[in-house]
Amino acid sequence: MKLSFVIPAWNEEKLLGATIKSIQRSSMNRDFEIIVADDASDDRTAEIARELGAEVVSCNNRQIGQTRNDGAKIATGNVFIFVDADTIVYKEVVDETVDAVEKGYVSGGSFPRFDGKIPLLATILAKALEILFIVLRVSAGAYFFCTKEAFENSGGFNPKFFAAEEVHFTKSLHKFGKFKTQKNHVLTSGRKFRTHSAFEILSTLFLVSIPGIRKIKKRKNLWYGDRN
Repeated sequence: MKLSFVIPAWNEEKLLGATIKSIQRSSMNRDFEIIVADDASDDRTAEIARELGAEVVSCNNRQIGQTRNDGAKIATGNVFIFVDADTIVYKEVVDETVDAVEKGYVSGGSFPRFDGKIPLLATILAKALEILFIVLRVSAGAYFFCTKEAFENSGGFNPKFFAAEEVHFTKSLHKFGKFKTQKNHVLTSGRKFRTHSAFEILSTLFLVSIPGIRKIKKRKNLWYGDRN
């Protein structure tokens, strides 16, 4: 089994290195590759990725679903694992993914824990989302996987979604086989909760995840704003 880790990234020079190194540690002794889909960064994102041995795909989308698609296009593994550029991946998470695929699951994900101090309301929101995702059998964007076959059969990420694209995508995979909610967790940055209110995050996710809203064509501020 070969694992293809696909990381969408825009101006992630501060955190990308730690993400790549965590994947390398957690996948040691496995057959794997790391692909960074660089969405027109103007910092050292692409350079850092190459220095650490990742393959870089250059694109200019400002749309994370399509950026993930661009990375998946060159993936050679039979399991695709999508990881956000600010996420630390642990060995037990990867082991659980491999075990799930070997048991016949075609997709799944690990709901993240958040680093640093985040507001109480954000903590409550995150827990509520985790429960909702378990019930709906969908995944958050920090870490989720699918087989190559399921990805190709689904057509990949739908470009009409400018947020919550991973939720729509993992839901679309249900028709191709079993979904695994992983027990182990990755660690992702809590920076969005520290730079934006829970209301801003929730309202933005709601608005841009509705199909048919064509006026919203950018993910700036929440996704392409400050990297604090």
